[in-house]
Amino acid sequence: MPVPDRGAPRPLIDLAQVKKSYGAVRALDGVDLAIRPGECLGLAGHNGAGKSTLMQVLAGNVRPDEGRIEIAGNDETQRFGVERAGQLGVRCVFQELSLCPNLTVIENARVRHPALKGFGWRKRAAKLIGEALDEIFPGHGIRLRDLVSDLALGQRQMVEIATVFARGDAPLSLVILDEPTSSLDAQVAGQLLAHVRRFVASGGSVILISHILGEILSTCDRISVMSDGRVVALRPAAEFDRHSLVEAMGHVAAHTEGEAAGAPKARTSAPIVASAHSPRQGDGRQLEARRGEIVGLGGLAGHGQTALLVLLHNAAHRGGHYARLDGRVAFVAGDRQTDGVFPLWSIGGNVTVRSLQSMQRFGLIDRAAERRMEAEWKERIAIRTPDMDNGILTLSGGNQQKALFARALASDAEIILMDDPMRGVDIGTKQEVYAIVRAEAARGRTFVWYTTEFDELRACDHVYVLRSGRIVADMARDELSEARVLQSSFAEAAA
Repeated sequence: MPVPDRGAPRPLIDLAQVKKSYGAVRALDGVDLAIRPGECLGLAGHNGAGKSTLMQVLAGNVRPDEGRIEIAGNDETQRFGVERAGQLGVRCVFQELSLCPNLTVIENARVRHPALKGFGWRKRAAKLIGEALDEIFPGHGIRLRDLVSDLALGQRQMVEIATVFARGDAPLSLVILDEPTSSLDAQVAGQLLAHVRRFVASGGSVILISHILGEILSTCDRISVMSDGRVVALRPAAEFDRHSLVEAMGHVAAHTEGEAAGAPKARTSAPIVASAHSPRQGDGRQLEARRGEIVGLGGLAGHGQTALLVLLHNAAHRGGHYARLDGRVAFVAGDRQTDGVFPLWSIGGNVTVRSLQSMQRFGLIDRAAERRMEAEWKERIAIRTPDMDNGILTLSGGNQQKALFARALASDAEIILMDDPMRGVDIGTKQEVYAIVRAEAARGRTFVWYTTEFDELRACDHVYVLRSGRIVADMARDELSEARVLQSSFAEAAA
């Protein structure tokens, strides 16, 4: 265990030997962790390491089986819960967003800030959430009277973040950010991280959980690494680099994300199996994906990438004027809670559902074949569970995403459409998935991959950049640069 810094100020929150089990699964195994006032503490680790469970304890949603919770020098263990956490100024942005989709942005602000009541509360709530959005995400374009269900996933994430940081009547001392940029493009993520530094400079505290290692290294003052429910490393961020941080997490740091791409290859003469253009495109550029290619979709979030994937998917079943698809298709949803998992089903059921037709014998499902597929993909994609019969919601968010990816890869689909599928997945698993994608592409599978991470675009053979619903640039991997993607994202004429 790391030796505490004796010269450091007294912690805002001090956790000692916190333990939590769910049946046979030990989620937290004696965690010691201190959060200081005026610091950003990074929390890193692979999926299932215990990070989200620890944050649920800090937010008061989960009561630990053992351990002590001390806040501002007072032992709060016995009375700590959601209400007490709120009184002490602890707020959390969860990886699985907690907004009410049937309410407007303004109404969700009131849910988070119950003091907004009485005559004129809507006007006060609009001012509160509007100012927070403008401060954190200038140019956000979110209409406050829109239903949350009508917002794109990235916009919903922005609203949740703004409701947490909004300074109402309740105190605000610690903000827990669990994968806050997983649905944000690089520009918007940069706005958030800059706000985190301003908040910390004003005396607030932040815990930042992110699988994007550059965010942890550039934003945090200290970094704590968790593995198998324990803190295995804790030291100043300046003492880590990408390689040492990955090693501390327990993965072999053979490659960085960018190096995972493999050598660039020229566009082949293989047949085009997918093509599409936006309804706004007219006779301009169109997407083309050839057999065995990995085609990337880039640009700022919410500029039509998901809509283009949906066009392609629908073309496989109904045809269409704007898209053509030649082959069986699978779709990996980015918004796993809304469009991905079957929440009442088992992990195994979620993995095999796309392939049940191929496992029929005499009109019945061959249970042995189903079990083999479950076991194979649990191993291949490292789904962290003792039993694939457990419910899908027993998994961490990143492991749920692995199950969705396994569902597509295990199927007979020749074309796989991916809507930012690596959201909340740890770097070690990303490397493994990149390798699987490359191997499957070499066998002739085609991937169309929307991602908000530039490093993942570098894993693609060809990249199309979208802006305002139009394809404004296309480039081979050896022509790809972050500057060119950003330039194309902001200025159509520059493309």
